[in-house]
Amino acid sequence: MTELVVARYPIPPLMRTANISAKAGLILLLVFALLFPDASHMRDKAAGVRAVVYPMLAFTVPAIWVLFWKERASFPWLADFLVTITCFTDILGNRMNLYDTVVWFDDWMHFMNTGLLAAAVILLTMHRSSTFLSVLERALAIGATGAIAWEIGEYFAFISGSSERHFAYADTLGDLGLGVLGAITAAATLYTLWRQGKLTAAAPQLELRSTVESAARYRQA
Repeated sequence: MTELVVARYPIPPLMRTANISAKAGLILLLVFALLFPDASHMRDKAAGVRAVVYPMLAFTVPAIWVLFWKERASFPWLADFLVTITCFTDILGNRMNLYDTVVWFDDWMHFMNTGLLAAAVILLTMHRSSTFLSVLERALAIGATGAIAWEIGEYFAFISGSSERHFAYADTLGDLGLGVLGAITAAATLYTLWRQGKLTAAAPQLELRSTVESAARYRQA
């Protein structure tokens, strides 16, 4: 039977700084959006829902790690950052009015954020020794489900009562397709990086005992 051990890695300073900054920025932008919805370009865009859901998402990984994983693995800084940055960039995009002024920005966000969330789940739930087909399957499951859930939430939150509902069908199909494409890109990127031996410290996992012992011998050599 394959034996797993806990491998502890030093905290990556750049990733930690980026992660904490993104969380702080998210909270500040959400508070600003609630207080000044017009200035934040969040009027009739479910600012209240975002103010509840986004912090929950941004602090889900830390909560799970403290409750269940703290004694089993180092903190998954990269996965936590990927979840947080999806929420932060959405609020920042609204604050800068990019959704209404840059024609391709909404498409880019569906592609990028779905891919980032899929990558986060893969990093948290799969080992770097997984096959490409396994990684792709997980990415598609998360990406497609997440894209569908977002479109449903978006419709009931602020599209169903607006004039956008008349052409929402075509937009929804495009968003779903971009989300799936983002998930595929995430799977290919992570698999490639894993094969190159990267993401070890930023995305720690339970390691095979043989892997840890080999690394220890290499450091002592």
